[in-house]
Amino acid sequence: MDALDLARWQFGITTVYHFIFVPLTIGLAPLVAIMQTFWVRTGDERWLRLTKFFGKLLLINFAIGVATGIVQEFQFGMAWSEYSRFVGDVFGAPLAMEALAAFFVESTFLGLWIFGWDKLPRKIHLACIWAVAIATNLSAYFILAANSWMQHPVGATYNPETGRAEMTDIGAVLSNNTLLAAFPHTISAAFLTAGTLVAAIAAWWMVKLVRAGREDDARSVYRPAVILGVVTMLVSGAGVAISGDAQAKLMYEQQPMKMSAAEAICQTTDGGAPFSILAIGDLSDSCEGVAHLIEIPGLTSFLAHGDLTTPLPGVEDLQAQYEETYGFTDEAGDPISYQPNLAVTYWSFRLMIGFGVGSAALALVALWVTRKGRVTGNVWVSRLAVAALATPFLASAFGWIFTEMGRQPWVVAPNPNPSGVDGVWLLTARGVSTVTGPGTILTSLVAFTLLYGVLAVLWYKLMHRYAVEGVAASEKDPSPDNPANRPDPDDESTDRPLSFAY
Repeated sequence: MDALDLARWQFGITTVYHFIFVPLTIGLAPLVAIMQTFWVRTGDERWLRLTKFFGKLLLINFAIGVATGIVQEFQFGMAWSEYSRFVGDVFGAPLAMEALAAFFVESTFLGLWIFGWDKLPRKIHLACIWAVAIATNLSAYFILAANSWMQHPVGATYNPETGRAEMTDIGAVLSNNTLLAAFPHTISAAFLTAGTLVAAIAAWWMVKLVRAGREDDARSVYRPAVILGVVTMLVSGAGVAISGDAQAKLMYEQQPMKMSAAEAICQTTDGGAPFSILAIGDLSDSCEGVAHLIEIPGLTSFLAHGDLTTPLPGVEDLQAQYEETYGFTDEAGDPISYQPNLAVTYWSFRLMIGFGVGSAALALVALWVTRKGRVTGNVWVSRLAVAALATPFLASAFGWIFTEMGRQPWVVAPNPNPSGVDGVWLLTARGVSTVTGPGTILTSLVAFTLLYGVLAVLWYKLMHRYAVEGVAASEKDPSPDNPANRPDPDDESTDRPLSFAY
């Protein structure tokens, strides 16, 4: 394998692994803030217990997410230094904003929230977790602004003297229509992930307590958490579907090759294009022998343009069009392939949708078994909860694989249409470092993969340990607002520094 292939594998592994933690942090921080808000407004101890319980899981996930995200920043300047040289003037701006305006706020207020339980008044302490929740979602916006610019360059021009893209309008970058479509879809998926985690763990505990004869505890503590998780899943699930439809229509305008590859549409259709549920044949490098066994007539045309009869371009016709427009050739002088790996694009798109069914199944079942104040001890409910836990994580991972792999062979996709800018594009093969050799990248790839494997084990053991411990039997109000916690002004031993709340 050459440096390009190794660099792509390294970035793909680290990115997909890092994205396990991102959606959970984005979605769980607001849910923990909501739980704490319920406690502050009602004084109900069970919401304090739930806040601390799911707060532990949030902290574990946040810490691992920070550790795994740092590696990606270094890759831009090492394995992908030519990419950074080309887009640094544009790509670096939203990432700098993310660090200064979002991550610093997020980490600072998270520290105050961790150590300030017994030092800060209840409402100020609550404001800290809400600051974390808002900053986390703001962080996602800036990162998606950078990624959306790669999908659809705006607000920049190409300088032929320097050979670089140069920013001309930061406002255009931060209001990119690709970004405005991607952000609600990503945030909805994040809330779906967090809602599934909350509902699944609470449902598992609800069943366990009912079977142990502690039905009152199951109803008073875990049932409210199940309801909160289910409501989050239903609202965010609708958001995923609506925003995904809008994103698909926009993507057919900006990156038709990606969407045609996602459906394995080899030749341009005469009428409406069906949605393929199952296709067989050679999906690796060509469309030879591809046969669609199960289809829904006209659905792909509807997803693309809102009607069932609009013809859609095929991969082979788009290849010919791109050859004429761009004219890039390989070392042998033959035109390069402008189509992504059809097998990866086709199946990642379906797995993204398919794994979303796990959350939907859990939401419907949990809504039914908890209706009218009920709780359940049915073992199959707890088994479904455990099985559904992984599905939104897998759906999010395959969604990113589709988004990034479907853009190939471009690392900055060309969009010479009225809403984009002409002349700003970059092939992935030209973005890799010209001085970092395969041996160096292979060494770092092995080291990062092993390190990430260790972190994965730690993350799982910590999440599992605290999840199976369950909500504390009782919690007292630790804030200075509680008269029982007010220190004696004459007692010097009460003058303690900030301490870890857990």
